[in-house]
Amino acid sequence: MPATLLIDNGSSRPDSTLALRALAQALGRRTGAAVHPVSLLHADQIPAAALDGRPADTLEPYLRRALASGEREFHLLPLLFGPSRALSRFIPELIADLRRTHGPFLVRIAPELCPLPRGEPRLADLLAEHIRATAAARAIAPRRLVLVDHGSPIPQVTAVRTWLAQRLRERIDPGAVLTEAAMERRPGPEYDFNGDLLDLVLHRLAAADPITPVIVAMLFLAPGRHAGPGGDIAAICAAAQADCPGFQAHPTPLVGSHPALIEILADRLTGAATPL
Repeated sequence: MPATLLIDNGSSRPDSTLALRALAQALGRRTGAAVHPVSLLHADQIPAAALDGRPADTLEPYLRRALASGEREFHLLPLLFGPSRALSRFIPELIADLRRTHGPFLVRIAPELCPLPRGEPRLADLLAEHIRATAAARAIAPRRLVLVDHGSPIPQVTAVRTWLAQRLRERIDPGAVLTEAAMERRPGPEYDFNGDLLDLVLHRLAAADPITPVIVAMLFLAPGRHAGPGGDIAAICAAAQADCPGFQAHPTPLVGSHPALIEILADRLTGAATPL
């Protein structure tokens, strides 16, 4: 049987690795397979003491250990929304390098979470449920919404956010207005496909109407430096609220907290995979 690896980008924050481990355990229970949580980078900087005494695994050392112990077949399951450079460059280049030093071995990789053009409607359903839950918890009407992702230098990754925004508009109240935003983006007109920064969008919405709350739909998987308590998104929302007294911006839960994500991952695990 191939070793199954659930792979995220990685973070130096313990909460990110703990969330990845929880997803891997839940997916293992759902499918009956042993699922190994492995980050591409950064997670090996986290002290083991912050991770219940178990250091985080990152992809290159994990594969080197596995190959040295005789494993020769791996199934990679990317915990990524779109076709980032992790999928188009980092992982293929790493596999090629390892084959030069360890000889041939088999690697198959499942599609990303929202492969275009067919997309993944269940992600739009999930985001809509998080919006409704946030509105109910705050006792507000979901009238003004912002779908925010990290931002990417790759148009095909931003296209995933746009695809989801289009489907999300079909799932929200007809009177609600949904705007897209990026948490960060590179300067220059060549990156205008990212759209406006979240900071700009929130300040614009606050200036136009400081009374009607805004729900920030989080196209982020797990807590870390950007999302979750103390992350960049929380700081951006807090800054907009401080600059415009009375304005409120409420982030939704993260995608990884919704049980529907396990069903999507289970389908990716048993579906078609591409050999590398």
